[in-house]
Amino acid sequence: MIHFVGAGPGAPDLITLRGAELLKQADVCIYAGSLVNPVLLGLCREDCAIYNSAEMTLEEVLAVMEQAEAKGKQTVRLHTGDPCLYGAIREQMDALDTKGIPYAITPGVSSFCGAAAAAEAEYTLPGVSQTVIITRMAGRTPVPEREGIASLAAHGATMVIFLSASMLEGLQAALLQGAYTEQTPAALVYKATWPEEKVVRCPLGELAKTGKEHGISKTALVLVGGFLGTDYERSRLYAPDFSTEFRRATK
Repeated sequence: MIHFVGAGPGAPDLITLRGAELLKQADVCIYAGSLVNPVLLGLCREDCAIYNSAEMTLEEVLAVMEQAEAKGKQTVRLHTGDPCLYGAIREQMDALDTKGIPYAITPGVSSFCGAAAAAEAEYTLPGVSQTVIITRMAGRTPVPEREGIASLAAHGATMVIFLSASMLEGLQAALLQGAYTEQTPAALVYKATWPEEKVVRCPLGELAKTGKEHGISKTALVLVGGFLGTDYERSRLYAPDFSTEFRRATK
């Protein structure tokens, strides 16, 4: 069995209980390089064979999985955050399906959740935004043309932008082509939940300059939207004059 496991955003105690137990049981662990906190590898047995996928191709990763499966061993493929976001797991699962190798997925806490916690923010504020767009800039890896930053920014919704901290000038320009202004609140969250975590806030018009000033050019999420501001409406769910299945309005 191959277990795809979400390692969480960085802090070792943010892996799920199931994920931690699978690591303890693993005969083979293939982890996602510098993106996964190496402290988590301490959960593995001393005799666990550990591979760093940052140094491997897809074919090499699959070969290790296939060899382990042939010997009746249990493999953990340890991905950063939650494997469903930028984890490149579909191609692995399709290959395993072809080979008839069973697998299961254990979800993890994504870094976009860790970033919100670090920024002490709520992405979905009443009267501000009820939609979260998770995306990335086109770089060496392209994105579909219809999903360009400027097109997505036209919605004015909350945006969480992965894998783009090295392209802040272009990102800033593309965001300003949408519904945001130079005064729209933004934040750079570097290595959310890691010991070296850093949160830097700025208006969108100063995003690139702020990143340069603080030396942030990788391993950071960019947060953009009015949810980082101070204005919002109170939740109707907890308003005294709002009845629910569980509580009658008192006003």
